[in-house]
Amino acid sequence: MADSLPVVVDRVDYDVERGKIREFTRATFTTDPVHTDSAAARDAGFGDVPATLTHTVVAGHQRDQRAFVDALGLALERVVVGSVTWTYLRPLTAGDHVVGTRRVVDDVQREGKRGGTMRIVTLETEYVDADGVPVVRLEEVLIERGEQR
Repeated sequence: MADSLPVVVDRVDYDVERGKIREFTRATFTTDPVHTDSAAARDAGFGDVPATLTHTVVAGHQRDQRAFVDALGLALERVVVGSVTWTYLRPLTAGDHVVGTRRVVDDVQREGKRGGTMRIVTLETEYVDADGVPVVRLEEVLIERGEQR
């Protein structure tokens, strides 16, 4: 796959909803009232309540994750997440509609410390708003451990 990178693996679109922002605020123990109070958000300079920083994980509920894993030929039972990095170009706020395009940007085999190989797949997802302007970039590194001997 590395010869033909980057490869689009899926696209997802969803609305940034006030209720989901509230759920993520609770789930992540976020205490800043800008995420739950429109007046506090406006006073802080936001047009509406901003999403928490990891809010784009909502996209996982809109995607066919099994098809994604199968398309990459990964053995799910051997996959771990190596890292996730979010780069915000502007805050996501309630009322935004975003479209994310996920691409494979690197796919390599490496020798493991205990012998065998590991497959390391780097994905980038660019989320654009309703005007097509990039708002968030997400990089994920997936590691598929080699089979146990």
